[in-house]
Amino acid sequence: MDILKNINAIRRKLMRTITKSIGNGSAMPKPNQAFPPKINKVLICRPNARLGNLLLVTPLVSEITKTFPGCTIDLFVKGSLAPVLFRNHKNINRIIALPAKPFKNLLKYVMAWLSIRKQYYDMVINVDQNSASGRLSTQFARGAFKFYGDADDDLQLRYIDHGHIAKYPVYNFRNYLAGLGFAKSSRKIATLNLKLSTEEISIGKKALKNMVDQKTKTICLFTFATGNKCYPEAWWLAFYNRLKQEYPDYNIIEVLPIHHASQLGFRVPIFYSRDIRQIGALIANTDVFIGADSGIMHLAAAVKTPTIGLFSVTNLNRYQPYGNGSLGINTNETTMNYWILNLNRMLARKQISPAIRKKAKRKFGNIKYS
Repeated sequence: MDILKNINAIRRKLMRTITKSIGNGSAMPKPNQAFPPKINKVLICRPNARLGNLLLVTPLVSEITKTFPGCTIDLFVKGSLAPVLFRNHKNINRIIALPAKPFKNLLKYVMAWLSIRKQYYDMVINVDQNSASGRLSTQFARGAFKFYGDADDDLQLRYIDHGHIAKYPVYNFRNYLAGLGFAKSSRKIATLNLKLSTEEISIGKKALKNMVDQKTKTICLFTFATGNKCYPEAWWLAFYNRLKQEYPDYNIIEVLPIHHASQLGFRVPIFYSRDIRQIGALIANTDVFIGADSGIMHLAAAVKTPTIGLFSVTNLNRYQPYGNGSLGINTNETTMNYWILNLNRMLARKQISPAIRKKAKRKFGNIKYS
């Protein structure tokens, strides 16, 4: 397994080196503020199969939809998750997916690449400038305007949150559009969004009701993560015991990963499903979500549940959840008291009604809870 990881790491590094110059010679048309181009068909390239990476595209989808009302968007992705995640995004027209295992599905792999060549787009957008396959697909697709995702150095200095993987594609895209003559946007970047339906949320509420008393507030845990992002069982048990001590009147539940494992030894009510939207609907009915950096952490943020992301090895500024009072915590540099303090603030914030919060904002301005 370690050998395969090393081979993949070398392969990725080699591909990035080979493809990093793709698009660098693309000439930027002179801006025409009076007559910027009409954009009706857009292709977004994010050939990646991971849950988190696909959910992190949703703010860019929202930005494109707001910038070009009525446009249609095709997604060039990998794996089978995208149709599930983008089901209720009305502007999504087609999802063109590379097979997760290309060597076992060579014909499907080739046909997916040819599919993005058949259609002519008004604009082709690569989400991540460091993605070799993203840059290649952007070059291979046919389109009037192509944006390879490259950042302007000034943007990184201008925006303190530019380093976030869901935000810098939007900042970079806005900068590119300004070069085409579009007005600069200063609106707040959208949060991740699974776009659950009312029916889905209702089903999630029933599922939670079958697990716990819904008259009591619920803390949802996800104790798994891949590789060294996963905290050991002893770590989670210590944290769980502290949660029980601090919140004796709260429900504590756990969402299980696909392989049905628990770092808590199944000490709390569990929810298991292979359906991502079902998992999201359940989490949407809980009061707060706590978990290590993972796709499910991003899923929790995407269903608008206040989310605490626990980070020990990955870049917090790049991957932390945001929106709805969410935050990331570096567990190497903080104590459990700090985690509980922020959880207290998060739960208190959720209990404040929107009307009272609006009145407090007028009087005191924005209050930061983390």
